[in-house]
Formats: sequence, structure tokens, C-alpha cells
Amino acid sequence: MKDSEIKKAVRENYASVVTRGKSCCEPTSSCCGPATSCCGGSTASKAAAISKGIGYSDEELAAVPEGANLGLGCGNPTALASLKKGETVVDLGSGAGFDCFLAANKVGAKGKVIGVDMTPEMLDQARENARKGNYKNIEFRLGEIENLPVADNAADIIISNCVINLSPDKSRVFSEAFRVLKPGGRISVSDIVLLKELPDFIRESVSAYVGCIAGALKKEDYLGAVRKAGFKDIKVADECVFPIDYVANDPTVKAFIKKTGTTKKQLDDAAASVVSIKVQAVKP
Repeated sequence: MKDSEIKKAVRENYASVVTRGKSCCEPTSSCCGPATSCCGGSTASKAAAISKGIGYSDEELAAVPEGANLGLGCGNPTALASLKKGETVVDLGSGAGFDCFLAANKVGAKGKVIGVDMTPEMLDQARENARKGNYKNIEFRLGEIENLPVADNAADIIISNCVINLSPDKSRVFSEAFRVLKPGGRISVSDIVLLKELPDFIRESVSAYVGCIAGALKKEDYLGAVRKAGFKDIKVADECVFPIDYVANDPTVKAFIKKTGTTKKQLDDAAASVVSIKVQAVKP
């Protein structure tokens, strides 16, 4: 796929999460785990179940406006961020604002949170959530994470939750993150990486790409992009296998499996190569 086609597919999919109210039972609406992990109950309860499974506490889930948590992450970057009162936070791919609201609670009235997202429908939802929650220290901006609408040396910390993975130019994203951070600033991101290359039937699936898998880099290449951007003290704070079940449920993938006779072992091998990592690094 061309870069423009990838971005179009991602934008349309995440717009549909808001406009059609997709739940985590649908393969392309969540970046967090198997499609069957939370089916049943309301969309909000499904999103909450996903979020608890990837590291969010009950207190955090209760601390954000209703509708902010769409269950689209693969980790909890704010848990790693050690946010301080008065800091400026930039969230790459802020969606409906879930992590932004958590960050805003931590940095306080003297701090600031800037959420950046390329999907207008997500921004509308986030701004409405901010209004409902009476948040005064958050601003949501339309933009692409490869070209951040943020000034140089403006942020103390950059967070992101399973979004950099969706970019066709991840090196550019980390270069932009480096640009907008103050000296001594840091990144704390959750994302999906590969331990080995995926088979073609997954890499060529649009649903798998939007679901944060087909576009993933190998782990060493991902960390290499962070290093190349200029970051130091790079650390993988956590790592766990990312369930791939919902990719196997994608209609395109199902057809390919049937046509080629792909075995369960081949699927299991693919699943074992996909991991969620939480990365921290510092701008010197």
C-alpha cells in the first residue's frame, strides 16, 4: 500500500469508531487484543475491560469523562511517564482524549496537555469530552504525527499509545518528537513491534495494518529509529505477547487461509512474533 492509502484507511477506520460506535468485538476497532476478549455488555464496559487488561486501574478509568476511553490502546503510557505538576505533555494520536485526561489530572492546572490527532471525528469527540469534564489545561489539535503542529522545545514529555506503529514513516515521527521536546525531555510510548517478520497474508491485510500489526517494525528497527532520532537512555520498560486472534478473523485473511491451507501452527508462530512494548527515552 502507498503511504497515502495507509493514512486514508487508518483515518476512515478510526472515524468509524466514533461515528458508528464500533465495539472492541470488531477486529479493526481495537489495538489491544483478541476480538473475543470482551464481547458482551455495553461498548463502554468492553473498552473498560480492555483497558484494565493492558494496565489501567479502576481509579484511572473512573477519572476521565464518559466516552473518552474507546479501548484502542496496547498499554498505559501515562503509568510510565512519571508526570509532574506543571509539565507540558504532548500525546501523539490522542483519539477521544483518554490518555490526555489522565495526563491533565497529573500535571495539574499549571501544566498543559496537547493532544494531536489526524481524524476530525476523534477531535470532535475529544473536545466534547473536555467540555463535559470542564478541563481547562487540554488543547486538541488537528495534525499528523509526522508533522506535529507543536513548536520546537515546547514539551517536557511525549506519550503515545499504539499509534506510532500506524505511521508509514516512523523515523519521521521520532524526529518530530525529538524536535518538540525540551532538552532533558522524555518519551514514554506503548506500541506494537515484531520479533520476526510476519507472513504475507497478514502484512497485506488492511485490517491487520489498521489493527496495529501489519505495519509494525521489527523490535530492533523500532528502537533503532528512536536512537537515530537522537534519543539517549533508551529502555524497554515492559514487553508482552500481543494476541493476534482478531487478525485471523479478518474476512480477507480467512479467505487467504482457506485458499493456501495455512495451518494453525503457522498462525501460532505469527502470533508469537507480535509483542507490545513500552519504551522510554530522553532527549539530551
